[in-house]
Amino acid sequence: MPSGLKSMFGGRALIGTLLLIAILSGCANANAGNKAETSSNSKQTSSNNLESSVTLTVSAAASLKESMEEISALYEAEHENIKLTMNFGASGSLQKQIEQGAPADLFLSAGQKQMTALIDGKFVNADSKVDLLRNRLVLIVPSDASVVPASLEVLQEKDFGMIALGEPEVVPAGSYTKEALENGQLWTMLQPKMVFAKDVTQVLTYVESGNADAGFVYESDAKLTSKVKTALVLDEKSHTPILYPAGIVAATKYPDEADQFLEFLQSAAASNVFRNYGFSVAE
Repeated sequence: MPSGLKSMFGGRALIGTLLLIAILSGCANANAGNKAETSSNSKQTSSNNLESSVTLTVSAAASLKESMEEISALYEAEHENIKLTMNFGASGSLQKQIEQGAPADLFLSAGQKQMTALIDGKFVNADSKVDLLRNRLVLIVPSDASVVPASLEVLQEKDFGMIALGEPEVVPAGSYTKEALENGQLWTMLQPKMVFAKDVTQVLTYVESGNADAGFVYESDAKLTSKVKTALVLDEKSHTPILYPAGIVAATKYPDEADQFLEFLQSAAASNVFRNYGFSVAE
């Protein structure tokens, strides 16, 4: 073959090779771009999934522990993106925690006093507040007690020992107890026999263990254990009505989710659970 033709064909082969390399390089870059875009989309999706998972912190009176734990399990089963964290304690202590900036999305109090203070201080949204439940105050004694008071006056007798109650300043049950005993002209007389507890759960423990001969708790608390028995149901006219208000904490980052859970607490399903634990639903 003449040298000129060889040169021409050689040039064409070189051009073809270069074109092929360019095409392959372009495909590789395109694939790399697609992979990068896919990775970016995957990260974005992951980020969106994380944002859709919400943890709500519920600060609730100690007397609500068992019922709220059951209700929270029901709610989480129906709402996979919601996690409920429960913080139980005396309503007055929970009030102080919220005022000091502790994380909370909902507050369930065993007394109006604590809720009113938080609303007045703009810590709870006033328009979210609902009266959720009612309860009754009872006098309990150990299940094997030989003396079961037929009236509050029996507590004055020398043979009757220590009486447990919640600290009136922070425990609503203790405040209701003080009101009832004052109305019966018994508060000052019985003070030497009183042992104060941080919440109604501790009162229950004192009586169960025999460290107190009697104690004042809610009717719902007395139904939680066979180690105590109810001696008296106090006259509801002797103290402020026992109402459990609930409200959304103003600082919540999840107002919509908090509102949805608050609505669930007023549903038939939640009300049935509350009734099973000795509460009545407020009307």
